[in-house]
Amino acid sequence: MKKIVLSIIFILSAVFTNLISADGKIKNKHLSANISIDAKYINENPSNGEYDLPSLAILNYALSGYQKLINQKDLSESKPLTVIDFSLPSTQKRLWIIEMNSGKIIHHGFVSHGRNSGDLNAERFSNTNSSYMSSLGFYLTGETYQGKHGYSLRLDGLEAGFNDKARERAIVIHGAAYAEEEFIHQTGRLGRSLGCPALPQEETALVIDLIKEQAVLFIYGNDPNYLTRSNILNS
Repeated sequence: MKKIVLSIIFILSAVFTNLISADGKIKNKHLSANISIDAKYINENPSNGEYDLPSLAILNYALSGYQKLINQKDLSESKPLTVIDFSLPSTQKRLWIIEMNSGKIIHHGFVSHGRNSGDLNAERFSNTNSSYMSSLGFYLTGETYQGKHGYSLRLDGLEAGFNDKARERAIVIHGAAYAEEEFIHQTGRLGRSLGCPALPQEETALVIDLIKEQAVLFIYGNDPNYLTRSNILNS
């Protein structure tokens, strides 16, 4: 299997300072990749002054699955990897898009979860029609279309029992006013979708154009059942 060496470039925040060695690299035996952080790099379009990383454990899951899917499905390595961490509350930015050739984080933003998955936090997940819950696991992005939410992106779930009914359930990426930061100021949390990963409206077109057409998306949540039964993570 091809080894991926991921160089994550972002504005360094204090929380990661103690993880960096003298040569500016993180090497963790539990990671399937070496993460190199360039603390001198200043992103041209920073988000709130910094791009925090996903946790190392979740990034490892995402990279492990990405490696397998790139090989199994002969996917283009020019496409970015998207990671959503639904273990975080909706008041935090919990979506990252990583350019895999350079390792640069090219987007970090808010994303809503399904209304029946939880209130502030997503705690329940489902692959069932009309559950109005989010679904975990690995996806491939599909085609774009104009729908009731405007410019949208279809998703194909790759994991039987966890997200393979995504297209049947019309689980797509779309924009929504309830996914914007202003909604947090008004209610103390983001609004919730019918199961779709909904984005702030002003960011939707940018995100969709970055990840459309056969890019890998990984959605993580606090669900030990998924981690032990995922065919992609455990194959």
